[in-house]
Amino acid sequence: MDRIDRHILEILQSQGRLSTAELSDLVGLSPSPCARRLKRLEDEGYIEGYQANLNKTKAGISMTFFVEVSLSNHQEESINQFETALDNMEEVINGHIVSGSYDYLLEVVSADLKGYEAFTNKLHKITSVKDIHTHLSVRQAIKRKALPIYL
Repeated sequence: MDRIDRHILEILQSQGRLSTAELSDLVGLSPSPCARRLKRLEDEGYIEGYQANLNKTKAGISMTFFVEVSLSNHQEESINQFETALDNMEEVINGHIVSGSYDYLLEVVSADLKGYEAFTNKLHKITSVKDIHTHLSVRQAIKRKALPIYL
């Protein structure tokens, strides 16, 4: 990983639809070596995939919640069951195992409160869920599309 690789990653995070020719111009390489570097970065897992970032409001999402979840036990089977259930809930857009007074922190989106209530009903049906606490996001204060690169 050299400065050109890092530059490629920085550019692609904000301009993922660039052609190889456009990307090569921005990083100062000809298209063929740029394409080889890009392929290597993909093969080595630095680039996990490509996606479009949607506008939540235009997609019908008006509410974001942060949900703290505590599990009743920490047996591997219970954890796997819980994480599989989360993976099947489209409302959960991010989930983290955390340290502290709860086990998971989830980012959940919904069109409205009724949709969020339906989500919490599904969450409470998971047998390993002991407790949940919800925080409603009033507004997103910072939105980063690019990760810092520390390599």
